[in-house]
Amino acid sequence: MTLHVGAGTFQPVRVENIHDHHMHAEYVEVPQEVVDAIAATKARGGRVVAVGTTSVRSLESAAQDALQKGTELKPFFGDTEIFIFPGYQYQLVDCLITNFHLPESTLIMLVSAFAGYEHTMAAYEHAVKEQYRFFSYGDAMFIRKQTTKA
Repeated sequence: MTLHVGAGTFQPVRVENIHDHHMHAEYVEVPQEVVDAIAATKARGGRVVAVGTTSVRSLESAAQDALQKGTELKPFFGDTEIFIFPGYQYQLVDCLITNFHLPESTLIMLVSAFAGYEHTMAAYEHAVKEQYRFFSYGDAMFIRKQTTKA
């Protein structure tokens, strides 16, 4: 699976209303092998664990494409402008391994949509207190998708 990350991924959101933010396009490849692995995992009751936010965006782009076409998950090759923020309904990803992201970034919004705002802020407060390392080469966290609104 591939997502060609653009510099816009790391830019802060500069609009008051996040619905007004335009996400840059990035090229994604979700091949048949990944689709098959997800189907097998889900069929046996397993969890899809995304390693990194680029994996989340890739998988959820493929899921959104299938949802819009009214089909089951299929390989996806193309550009995505998916912007995941609180309120987004995740289709595929059950767990996420990611680092601690910059404030006001699209990436922290993606994490907040996944874990819930309050849970995310509590994790960040703990990380600051315990002097965790932040950003791309810092400490990581394992997050299970929230099942209720936070």
